[in-house]
Amino acid sequence: MTPQPTAGPRGPAQTAETTQTAQTAETADTAQAVQTARTVETVFRMESPRVIAGVTRIVRDVGIAEELAQDALVAALEQWPRDGVPDNPGAWLMATARNRAVDLIRRRENHARKLAEIGRDQPAATAPPEEPADPDDIDDDLLRLVFTACHPVLSAEARTALTLRLLGGLTTTEIARAFLVPEPTVAQRIVRAKRTLAAKNVAFEVPYGPDREARLGSVLDVIYLIFNEGYAATAGDDWLRPGLCEDALRLARVLSGLLPKEPEVHGLTALLEFQASRAAARTGPNGEPVLLKDQNRARWNRMLIARGVTALTRADAGAVGAPGPYALQAAIAACHAHVYRYEETDWHRIATLYALLAARAPSPVVELNRAVAVSMAEGPAAALPLVDALTDVPALRDYHLLPSVRGDLLARLGRTGEARAEFARAASLTRNERERELLLRRAAEAGG
Repeated sequence: MTPQPTAGPRGPAQTAETTQTAQTAETADTAQAVQTARTVETVFRMESPRVIAGVTRIVRDVGIAEELAQDALVAALEQWPRDGVPDNPGAWLMATARNRAVDLIRRRENHARKLAEIGRDQPAATAPPEEPADPDDIDDDLLRLVFTACHPVLSAEARTALTLRLLGGLTTTEIARAFLVPEPTVAQRIVRAKRTLAAKNVAFEVPYGPDREARLGSVLDVIYLIFNEGYAATAGDDWLRPGLCEDALRLARVLSGLLPKEPEVHGLTALLEFQASRAAARTGPNGEPVLLKDQNRARWNRMLIARGVTALTRADAGAVGAPGPYALQAAIAACHAHVYRYEETDWHRIATLYALLAARAPSPVVELNRAVAVSMAEGPAAALPLVDALTDVPALRDYHLLPSVRGDLLARLGRTGEARAEFARAASLTRNERERELLLRRAAEAGG
């Protein structure tokens, strides 16, 4: 009998099956790579402020620290798709960036040593010694980074922009929207700020005494803007960015413990506690924004409201003279927090508080908010002239909330055609997809 071959050439069915299997595997690999890349980007966005702050402690240069953090990101993009996402990705990024910082310092030492060997008189760049323990110090590199970026050698605008970039992880576009200024202006501020801090050899520290007091106002402004970006994102697909809110609230609480006799620190903390208490009710099942009047207040976090009340009480107790801007804003937020139904809101008191705030810290945005309160206390006809007076203010020319508020007033006055146009204009100005959907829906409802 002739032996039968145990294997022969592949037939068409076998070839097709093998090809399909290979394509399926390739597709799965591609999908996995894409998912890993997204994971890397998400983790880096969350962890980069901590990485930059931790590395700044070593290299004493925020610009170099940011570059080393970016190097760690590149390493993650190269290694994680191959080796898998580590169990603690934030720690991995920190360790990688710190190792590169140490390598950088060693290279500097070697370079200085070689220069010394050929007779050049140049001191070696050595790793900074451990700072002596201070009973009033706090081990929080993020807070050190805020105070460093808010050094008086920088302009107020540069301080805030730089800290939002380093601590908040905001893009230049997002910072420009927060400041209502062109993107190139923000980019120039950030670059110049890093150069200035390096040239002036600004220490990476939480200052004490008069130096701390001089920087405190900028620090509070930075924390407030970071929280605002998390509370209502200027761009992207998500209405909220909870990580930014959590970072800002944590920093405010740390400051309250560090500076217990500063009423405005407690005022800011109270404001953020009240605002954060609404987070769960501010979006619907699909992530869509829910306006204040439509929110289910049973979902408001009563523990955060209680913390806000405590902080506001401390702010009022420590105030000398009139309350500060953050304490006034906290008092406004408390008016909402104390009632369980939107209809019970004391709009007359809120309008009065906004008038005090406008006198204490005048700005077109405060005036716009005051107009909203007046519209609820006295009717839309009383508020419309206040809003119309703001339409020629340069800072609000591209501010989407101005036409949004005006559209609401016009709709309540029955001027639906004008309201529809205002809502449509507001939708064209916002860069947040969720907010655009809301404004377009309101335009359609006004048209209906």
